Formats: sequence, structure tokens, C-alpha cells
Amino acid sequence: MSPLADDLGFLLSRASGLVVRATNESLAEIGLRVRPYSVLVLACDHEGGISQRDLAAALGLDPSQVVALVDELAGRGLVRRAPSPDDRRTKLVAATARGRELRERAAQLAGAGGRRQLGRLTAAEQATLRDLLARVVADPA
Repeated sequence: MSPLADDLGFLLSRASGLVVRATNESLAEIGLRVRPYSVLVLACDHEGGISQRDLAAALGLDPSQVVALVDELAGRGLVRRAPSPDDRRTKLVAATARGRELRERAAQLAGAGGRRQLGRLTAAEQATLRDLLARVVADPA
């Protein structure tokens, strides 16, 4: 047994890496990876758009990383930047019709990648893991 088998931080990091790798492999079919896919999902889920600052906070990324991800998606016509009606200095990232269409296929592929990696767990165990991880990453309010 590995000396890291009891190290929760290592196990979480390793599990995350494996799931991300499997998901990236699935998403490669449509030219996406986990991070741009995550930006697309959030843009689709915010009808009027979401600020890059809010994207960075939701994804736990530096804002400069989000700029590059949005640029990538915008270059493919999947999202667009629009001025915020509340603050003209803020640009909102909104999904295009093409982005919304691709999101459906991307969600299927991402789910398949995750299921492939987590296949040793039962559906109930996967639900428990999801619930526990959601509590770990939730904002302390």
C-alpha cells in the first residue's frame, strides 16, 4: 500500500486528475477540454451572461486564465462578450446559439468521461461522493 493512501489531499488531487483526464478524452471529440467546457456551461446557465470576475470565482481560477478561456470560446463562436447593463466597465460572457447547441453534446460526453473513471463506484456511492465534495467546495457562508 502506498504511503499516500491515507493522505486525503493526495487522494483528492489524484482522483481529480484522473476524472479530468477521462473527461478531456471524451470532450476531445468536439474540440473541448474541461476548463473551456466549464466556462461554456456557466455562460449557458446565465441567460443574460456572467462576468469574467464571477466566472473566475466560480471556477477557482485567476481572472487572466478566464480571459484566455473566453477568448478561445469566442474564437469558436460559442460565447460572446456583451456590455453589462448595470456597469459599462464590465463585460458579460453570454453563450451563443451555437454554444448552447454544443453544450448539450458536451454534457453527454463529459458525463461519459466521468462515469468511465468512476465506474468502480455504484450509483449510490457516486451520489454520496458528489454530495460530500459539494460540501467541501461550498463557500462558507
